[in-house]
Amino acid sequence: MYEKISRQLFTFLKKCPTAFHTIKAMEDLLEADGFLQLRESETWDIRPEGKYYVTRNDSSIIAFHTGKDLTDYRFHIAASHSDSPTFKIKEHALLEVKHKYIQLNTEGYGGMLCATWFDRPLSVAGRVILKDGNQFTKKLVRIDRDLVLIPSVAIHMNRNANDCYTYNKQVDLLPLFGQGRSEKEDFKKLIASSLDVPESAIYGSDLFLYNRQEPSIWGAGHEFISASRLDDLQCAYASLQGFLDGRPGRQVNVFACFDNEETGSETKQGAGSTFLYDVLWRIHTSLEKSPEDYFRAISGSFMLSVDNAHAVHPNHPEKTDAENCVYMNEGIVIKTHAGQKYASDGVSIALFRAVCEAAGVPVQFFANRSDQAGGSTLGNISSTKVSLNTIDTGLPQLAMHSAYETAGVKDTDYMIKAARQFFSVCFYEKDGGICMEHTS
Repeated sequence: MYEKISRQLFTFLKKCPTAFHTIKAMEDLLEADGFLQLRESETWDIRPEGKYYVTRNDSSIIAFHTGKDLTDYRFHIAASHSDSPTFKIKEHALLEVKHKYIQLNTEGYGGMLCATWFDRPLSVAGRVILKDGNQFTKKLVRIDRDLVLIPSVAIHMNRNANDCYTYNKQVDLLPLFGQGRSEKEDFKKLIASSLDVPESAIYGSDLFLYNRQEPSIWGAGHEFISASRLDDLQCAYASLQGFLDGRPGRQVNVFACFDNEETGSETKQGAGSTFLYDVLWRIHTSLEKSPEDYFRAISGSFMLSVDNAHAVHPNHPEKTDAENCVYMNEGIVIKTHAGQKYASDGVSIALFRAVCEAAGVPVQFFANRSDQAGGSTLGNISSTKVSLNTIDTGLPQLAMHSAYETAGVKDTDYMIKAARQFFSVCFYEKDGGICMEHTS
């Protein structure tokens, strides 16, 4: 069963070389399940038991499924992110070296592990904006072949390569594109040819490198999976599957996948934008509820922030807290942090543990070593825009931000089951406490 679910995850991952492709793949899954597309520029007409989705910048998406009884409703939200560390191609894309080599001119996006990008087949994907008369249209592009590679410098020429070498992204990490003299438009010609449009039609682009290496299941007992972009597409895929299987009763189920988490989320389509607030408010007003009803709904709502977590590293167990550490294939991770880098607190932890218990899913707890700074994620950032009960969760993995990451074969299934359960219950206040009610 776990291998089957992992293969389904792999099928999804192969469709998602960039955030733009990820959102398109999610749209396809949603539409196959009967969800209707909304546009931010148009008037919304939301009905009970309706299924809808809306995108922003083609790289973030929010889908929602309204319950049948919205007299006194709440929002149940799962939030993940669509982006991963990679290299973005600059507008003037080609560099010539001694009239013999042609490189792509790139810059780093997010905090990648640089060494993992060397000596592996890469290609280019993203979106372009085409001009036809006075109309501009957006098209996804993906060069589906091994196109470029970042060659290492031989150890004989860099004796310090294995001794804490510092990589310079403008020098060491430019990919090799071709050999011989080349016109500066050769790269643009390649993109235009792949879309079957004239070069003159391309007026803008957002293009990135992606790793061509195939996902795999491995280990003595087939217990591990490895692939590109597991952070955070493993959680994004699993929470989407749970959302599609959920059964809203007195709540509005919401699935959100934001772009630009890897660069801080402070963009128009990031978790730090108004996107989530805008959608929740428009749902509420379309249902002809009062402002007072909105604040009541928000006060009882709940968000799962789902973003992968650091498993104990077999070579460096000392990098994690001695007790608050997690392992692959041993359950969903609940993240805590005294400084609120993670938004989990006692209330949200208790409620989510009850959800996982009802789903038959194990949980484990992660906290950083007290002498080490950790990363941040979606929960605390989103909560500054819409104040919700929030828990930061994820799945354990190794080699986070590598070009090829590793996780557990069981864990995708764990998150699907927990998300399905989360989207099939509602929480409500009673006698000073919080009750969990299963919907049918």
